[in-house]
Amino acid sequence: MAYSVTQEYLQIPPVTRAYTTACVLTTAAQLEFITPFQLYFNPELILKRYQLWRLITNFLFFGPLGFSFLFNMIFLYRYCRMLEEGSFRGRTADFVYMFFFGGLLMTFFGFFASLFFLGQAFTIMLVYVWSRRNPFVRMNFFGLLNFQAPFLPWVLMGFSLLLGNSIVIDLLGIGVGHMYYFLEDVFPNQPGGKKLLTTPGLLRALFDPAETDPDYSPLPEDQSGVVRQGQGPDGEPIQRQEEQDRDL
Repeated sequence: MAYSVTQEYLQIPPVTRAYTTACVLTTAAQLEFITPFQLYFNPELILKRYQLWRLITNFLFFGPLGFSFLFNMIFLYRYCRMLEEGSFRGRTADFVYMFFFGGLLMTFFGFFASLFFLGQAFTIMLVYVWSRRNPFVRMNFFGLLNFQAPFLPWVLMGFSLLLGNSIVIDLLGIGVGHMYYFLEDVFPNQPGGKKLLTTPGLLRALFDPAETDPDYSPLPEDQSGVVRQGQGPDGEPIQRQEEQDRDL
């Protein structure tokens, strides 16, 4: 039994495994080994007392054990893994670079918005990128609401609003997710556009050292819920649309 659990754990993609494990470990705050006050984002303590770990730990803490914690962890694990096994398959360095890009932008906004924990915003960013890359997947929200995948981040924001939570965090995640999606997937394909997000060679050397097949085409997050693009006789992009239902 223990072996099978370990085997299943090791089969989780490395970035997803590392991030979700770190998030779970912050529940040590409930055992009083550490406190949330040692983890939260505080620009003054970072800049004046050099408590640099707060730049990372504020992305790992999702609050006390309870419904909100489980809800966030399920979404984090699910959509992080689908991204890593889908459009980032074989591109671990690019996936890590997306983490850096999102984390740096959120930290920048955190300096001005008095936000203490940014993990939920990071989760929403992952959900947003996945949803935009799978626009024709039909979602079912707890059996109550059916919609296309691109609406998922907005549905989650509405759910937070119904629970009485602030939507600033959700809006931050959506905004950063859209910036990444636009710069990575949209702008390079526009007339006169170019790729602005280039993964540093150091990350490629660390995470993707092996030579990749130049003809390799990454699998989408969901094989039957994606837009596949090609070119028609006139050189214009063509799209094939397919749909599949998916429960949250």
